[in-house]
Amino acid sequence: MLKMTQVSKVYRTEVVETHALRDFSLEVKPGEFVAVTGPSGSGKTTFLTIAGLLESFDGGSYVLDGVEVGRLDDSARSKIRNEKIGFVFQAFNLIPDLSVADNVEVPLRYRGMKAAERRERVRGALERVGLASRERHYPAELSGGQQQRVAIARALAGSPRLLLADEPTGNLDTQMARSVMELLEELHREGATIVMVTHDPQLAARAQRNVHVIDGQVLSGTAELLGLGAWGRAQQVA
Repeated sequence: MLKMTQVSKVYRTEVVETHALRDFSLEVKPGEFVAVTGPSGSGKTTFLTIAGLLESFDGGSYVLDGVEVGRLDDSARSKIRNEKIGFVFQAFNLIPDLSVADNVEVPLRYRGMKAAERRERVRGALERVGLASRERHYPAELSGGQQQRVAIARALAGSPRLLLADEPTGNLDTQMARSVMELLEELHREGATIVMVTHDPQLAARAQRNVHVIDGQVLSGTAELLGLGAWGRAQQVA
């Protein structure tokens, strides 16, 4: 599904170079739920933006769903991003002047999808996250947890091969965070491939696998140092 091999990313200004990723290597197989943790500035968000084809990289190899994306031009990368990747951000990134349904529909319009199919996908995605009755509401009329569910519905409507979540519960209270996490776990059980960046070790432990990033590199022995999560513990017992 996703395989990065010795990927590097350097941010340069006139006076300083910042190595965000150094020989970063990680493989995520289809159907996995991987939590990526690490301190602020460790490179985990840079990894996620590169994984989502939102940013280029300077060295190494990145293969997504069998395609070496580093060789693609901007147009081809945009097409893959729109058709194969779903995003869930901490800040929700909803358009305040659009209704819930219209927010979910926006990425589908960029595909040139016919109106009837767009409506069907939007309705199905909102039903999936329990918000079909709110489709004509606006983001300001929803709670934080509901807004995050709209963001998840927007990602799901495109039937992505890969769902990337950047601190998806970071702006939510405990109850809302639990609800969003349960939804992600349900999607994973149904076969979704999910990569989630989180600072919360309790949420990370609920993923199938944990990856810890330090100084732009995946820390070796992550499973032993951080715990394996529910799936990994079950495998150990077995």
